[in-house]
Amino acid sequence: MGVHDGHRERMRERFYDHGLDAFQDHEVLELLLYHVHGRGDVNPLAHRLLDTFGSLAGVFDAPRDELLKVDGVGKKAAQLIHLVPELSRRYMISRTESGEQLNNTAKAGQYVKSFFYAKQEEAVYLLCLNADYRVLAMKKLSEGDVGSAGVPIRKVVEYALTYKAVGVILAHNHPSGVTRPSKEDIDATMAVKKALAGVSIPLHDHIIVGNDSYLSLADEGMLKD
Repeated sequence: MGVHDGHRERMRERFYDHGLDAFQDHEVLELLLYHVHGRGDVNPLAHRLLDTFGSLAGVFDAPRDELLKVDGVGKKAAQLIHLVPELSRRYMISRTESGEQLNNTAKAGQYVKSFFYAKQEEAVYLLCLNADYRVLAMKKLSEGDVGSAGVPIRKVVEYALTYKAVGVILAHNHPSGVTRPSKEDIDATMAVKKALAGVSIPLHDHIIVGNDSYLSLADEGMLKD
């Protein structure tokens, strides 16, 4: 066993005993990189990643092409780095799938936030609910902001009818972190509300997620006719 093998084993044991709270950011990356670099010292690579992208979050949020420009990062390492936030998002979604009644803004807001965790691009989702405000389906409508991509009205109505929704919630994210709705957001919301009214399905809310916060257009009084 070489000197680096001994270091790796000590790192793994420290993780098992104390979790990541006992690790500095570069050590977190080292532990991760062990899975794609079978041998050798990955400490310099971990530091290069942090120096290049500024923080642990910056590394995980970095585009694939930018990761590949860092000396020592191959396709497998770039894929593994991108996998971390995606796995975290799926984990958070899985934890919310409990059948809980989303009968108030706080519950609905926490539920939809999970779907946007670590997303760098805007996306639009439709949440279909039954009469007890329990989730029937959460369907992605489009990628891109509401203004540029638009909300596919026909798809909204199709999903709502397919899942026999008694009510729906529209949700999308602002990666900038600013949750205030734009004019395009409000116009799209009213168009969805009008289309759903034609099939007697109410739009309960449109929730805009920004980082760790969210805004409810219903609570803001923006869904009134």
